[in-house]
Amino acid sequence: MGLLLGLAAAVMYGSTDFAGGLLSRRSASPYAVIVSGSTASGTLVWAALALTGGPPPNPRVIGWGLLAGVCSGIGTVALYRGLARGRMSVVGPVSAVGAAVLPVIVGVAIGERPNPLALLGVLVALPAIALVAGDGSNDDADPAGDRRTRAARLRSSGLTDGLIAGVAFGVLFVALAQAGGHAGLWTMASEQIGSLMFVLVAAMATHAPLRLPIRDAAAAASIGVASLIATLLYFVATHTGMLATVAVLTSLYPGVTILLARTVVNERISRAQRAGLGLCAIAVVAIAV
Repeated sequence: MGLLLGLAAAVMYGSTDFAGGLLSRRSASPYAVIVSGSTASGTLVWAALALTGGPPPNPRVIGWGLLAGVCSGIGTVALYRGLARGRMSVVGPVSAVGAAVLPVIVGVAIGERPNPLALLGVLVALPAIALVAGDGSNDDADPAGDRRTRAARLRSSGLTDGLIAGVAFGVLFVALAQAGGHAGLWTMASEQIGSLMFVLVAAMATHAPLRLPIRDAAAAASIGVASLIATLLYFVATHTGMLATVAVLTSLYPGVTILLARTVVNERISRAQRAGLGLCAIAVVAIAV
């Protein structure tokens, strides 16, 4: 059951990432998209908590939930920003490798014992990042030693945003697993609060606009609710299977994002990137076996 829920979460995350990135590209403000989505999902989960009740809040659960929420906010901002200004076929896979590797490391540290293939998958993930991060153009065409040109190309590819998102999502996956499986909706409720608080503070600090047209706000709200469902699927999955296995399966989400980017916006993928994507797939599958 845990494996199926993890894969279902991957499909949901991949779809919402594509939709959120596309909407952020159109609105030019990932903060506005995330705030609208978080407000809708947070309202839904708090209403559900008020109606269903449940066990009293536990400080440990609330703490892990808030940490998960802050990391969710950091990761989503970085991911949407990268998807909006970079290539979806780069940002998604880079974030997935980070999100997959960190829970494996934590899982081993707390006593889980993945098989040797999982450890091999971690090593395969490193060259996969380098290949996926390339933009497929001819490096020889650049002036020798032009570091600024190479740095600009890396920024345009979304590598930095993907790496930040990967680390943040990795911590998010670990925090949700550590919150415990008998906390009811308190984990989800505190996670939503933490995410919204971070995004609001970051938006005010950067003077980012938060208003969206009604149509875009409605789309962002539906994306937020879908993302909440994905998080809930993952949360349940981590308490019916190993953290390392479920987190890595959930990290397959870029496959959905890339498929949508290729079919909907006709985004091209270079040979090197295809090789990197293949290694990403090998790494994720090896870790999950």
